[in-house]
Amino acid sequence: MPKSNRKRSTISAVAVILLLAAGAYAYWTAGGSGSGSGTAGDTVGLIVNQTTVVDDMHPGDTAQTISGNFNNANEGPIYVGTVTAAISSVVKAVGAPAGDCDATDFTLASGAMTVNAQVPVGTGVGTWTGATIKFNNKADANQDACKGATVNLAYTIS
Repeated sequence: MPKSNRKRSTISAVAVILLLAAGAYAYWTAGGSGSGSGTAGDTVGLIVNQTTVVDDMHPGDTAQTISGNFNNANEGPIYVGTVTAAISSVVKAVGAPAGDCDATDFTLASGAMTVNAQVPVGTGVGTWTGATIKFNNKADANQDACKGATVNLAYTIS
């Protein structure tokens, strides 16, 4: 072989070796399988706050509207359809006159209030309103036993 061809062959061989060294990699192949999972979060119940202060009630008074908001300690908004109010108990005042004082002495109207909204995360967020409460004026009945009584309300979210 002439010298120039040998030189070209040597250069070509070196170039091929350099290309192979720079770009050729060996690897293994294998099959396999795996699995994974994710967990959906859970919620804690909202707290229903009554923000309206009900003035002292008496026989013959007018109905007072009850309103409020929520405390949402969850990581995201929670949908509320309705808030339902109910009289959970009536507690007579200490030293009140003898006699009965119970839920029949009061009228709670519009107990189910429509919200139909997402309540954002936070304290005192969202709103509900619409229930009313008043003292019943029972005809021909002495209602002195209810003087100073406390009407406790319970709220349920659905």
